[in-house]
Amino acid sequence: MAAKKKKKTNKWDDDHYTRLAKKESYPARSVFKLKEIDNKFSVFKKGQRVLDLGCAPGSWLKYAGEKVGNSGEVIGVDLKELNITLSANCTSIKGDIFESEILELIASKGEFDIVMSDMAPNTIGNRHSDSARSAALAETALFLADKLLKKGGVFIAKIFQGSDFDSFAKKVLFSYDKRKIFKPESCRKNSKETYVIGLGRKEKL
Repeated sequence: MAAKKKKKTNKWDDDHYTRLAKKESYPARSVFKLKEIDNKFSVFKKGQRVLDLGCAPGSWLKYAGEKVGNSGEVIGVDLKELNITLSANCTSIKGDIFESEILELIASKGEFDIVMSDMAPNTIGNRHSDSARSAALAETALFLADKLLKKGGVFIAKIFQGSDFDSFAKKVLFSYDKRKIFKPESCRKNSKETYVIGLGRKEKL
């Protein structure tokens, strides 16, 4: 009889943050990156309206919903369907933010206090290609924030370190009173991902 093949596992499936996320009923360890950002920069307040780009599997959406409370609202957008139960103040939209009808739908919701993006490309192992595709997603998030964020609002975007990083960071600094570059402790040590945070959206030109 042939021996059964062992199921291939991801080493991150059972790390400290993954176990803690399960214990706290979040679908993914990524929630702790947002928690660290919030703890350091005091991002969320009750009653805010939040746009979550790339919201699957739902950890950021759920955390934001808890922080803004019943008087707030969180809208998430992703290509994937969410498989979690959302609170009444959270809504998920399945779709591609590059499609005009999705952009129009988001715009119809009005302005937001926070636009946040944890979007990441499907990596292919080529550092230059992966970072370029990550930068393109971050640029899209920044474009949407320029259109939809209230004066004084907050912008958060994940971007991989690469040749486009400095250019993107400068664009954020141009549009916000303060710009922070932050890598949470909960990021994987060998990860190139970093978060660029804009605090205090300037008056729209």
